[in-house]
Amino acid sequence: MNSRSNLRRLVTRGACALGLAWTIAVWAHVFPRTQVPAADATVSLPGEVRIVFDGPLEPAFSSLAVDDASGKQVNAAKSVVDPQHREAMAVALPTLPSGHYTVHWVAVASYGHRTHGDYGFDVK
Repeated sequence: MNSRSNLRRLVTRGACALGLAWTIAVWAHVFPRTQVPAADATVSLPGEVRIVFDGPLEPAFSSLAVDDASGKQVNAAKSVVDPQHREAMAVALPTLPSGHYTVHWVAVASYGHRTHGDYGFDVK
């Protein structure tokens, strides 16, 4: 009976440890909370693309790039993580002609976990 009790306690502790590790891993990734311009939006003359994530970013490894419909990158400036609000990242844009644009983002959480994605918007 005593060895069964010890085994049950060990299994319970192991399950709790796995659950905690899974929870920490999920929380360690950052994902977009707001995007300007928004996904699928039609805008006129955006001066920048700005994404606010749900957690702080590692500036050295996080980035934004914007491509035109032919796949050519249109931003000459490098994206910047806001030093006052480390969950926000932006990249300045030149004057864009009408067309479809794709934003490519890479977000590395301050914990080191990487996420990435793309979304599009149109300029009228």
